[in-house]
Amino acid sequence: MRTTDVAAIAEPVTKPQTAAPVMLAVRQILTIAGKDLRSEFRTKEALNASIAFSVVILVLFSFAFDPTSDQVQDFSGGLLWLVFSFAGTLVLNRSFSREMQNDCLDGLLAAPISASALFLGKSLANYVLLMMIEVVSLPVFGLFYNVRWARQLWPLIGVLLIGTWALTVIGTFFSALTVNLRIRELMLPMLVYPLMIPALMASMTVTTVLLSGAPLGATEMFPIRMLVAFDIVFTLLSVFLIDTVLLG
Repeated sequence: MRTTDVAAIAEPVTKPQTAAPVMLAVRQILTIAGKDLRSEFRTKEALNASIAFSVVILVLFSFAFDPTSDQVQDFSGGLLWLVFSFAGTLVLNRSFSREMQNDCLDGLLAAPISASALFLGKSLANYVLLMMIEVVSLPVFGLFYNVRWARQLWPLIGVLLIGTWALTVIGTFFSALTVNLRIRELMLPMLVYPLMIPALMASMTVTTVLLSGAPLGATEMFPIRMLVAFDIVFTLLSVFLIDTVLLG
């Protein structure tokens, strides 16, 4: 992390009289998110690895199934979200571990910024990166599995947005929790995936229906409501507990 990044983080708190608390928090969150995105786009280490992983998995699985069969429609949503979750951990795992070099994490914690703003900023950056992976994976999925995924495009985008946030907030929180562990690459998936089961099941169910071209009905409203509730509850819990995780 460069000196200019630290200065940018500290800048919003130098004028408390002129900035409302909410606007101050938003500026801090956007500063952290911008710093992480610039750092990732500079190296593209996690992004390239995640995109390559998702494409390879989709291509390999395409040889195991007949793309013209009705069987593809039955597991399309499940396969897509499994690829998203596995590829996403490569991005999420580096969220806090990249700050360990040169004691950058200690510098961020010492900066005049709240731990919740730090967490939400990193979550926002991870959210953007995961959405980029999904944007690349969807056309590849449609090509190799003969799935016309754009038939219910806007509902599908909505499900991807709320489902990806669930994966992001859980993954970012446990990335902070495991940042000091030597086996964090192993521990992060073991902690994230069990908690993600309700959100993944809801996302898979709704996505499968949308990929088949059918509109959302009353049956799909319950998984969507559960997914929204999952996002709200775990976001609030993560914001409340992140001080204890980072500062002890």
